[in-house]
Amino acid sequence: MNPTNANAEIDLDQLETAARTLGLQLQLLQATNEREIDAAFAAMAQNPPRALFVAADAYFTSRRDQIIAHVARLRIPAIYPRREHVAAGGLISYAPHALDAIRLAGTYVGRILKGEKPSDLPVQQPTKIELAINLTTAKALGLAIPDKLVALADEVIE
Repeated sequence: MNPTNANAEIDLDQLETAARTLGLQLQLLQATNEREIDAAFAAMAQNPPRALFVAADAYFTSRRDQIIAHVARLRIPAIYPRREHVAAGGLISYAPHALDAIRLAGTYVGRILKGEKPSDLPVQQPTKIELAINLTTAKALGLAIPDKLVALADEVIE
C-alpha cells in the first residue's frame, strides 16, 4: 500500500481485522515510487506470500503494468482494486463499477454548478460491485477457479 494515500490507515485497519478473522498473518509492504515498488517485490521474493492484495491507489494504477509483471514473475495470486488490472493480466478484481462512480461525480458537479452547496450533498456509496476474473492468468498460476465463482463474475477474460 501507499502510506501517503489518505485512505491507507483505514484500509490497513480493515485488512488487519480481516486477516485476524481469517487467522492469516498480514505482511505489509509499502511503496510510494517505482524504486520502492521494485524493492517491495524484491522483499516478497525472499519470503513469498500465499496471496497478494494490491491496495487502491492512483499511483499504483499508473504503475499497473510494473506491478502485474512483478506478480507474474513471482507467480503470486493477487486481487486488484480495478477491473483494468485484470484486463492487463491480473488475476481478480472486486471493485465498484468505475463508470457508475464517474456518473455520480458528474451529477455532483452539475448540482454544485447549479448552486447547491457541496456540504449539503449526501454521501453515497457504490451500489454495484463488479467481480472480474482472468482465467488465462489463473491457468498460468496453476489455479482452478471454481465454476460457481466464474458464473458469478461480471467479466471473465479467457
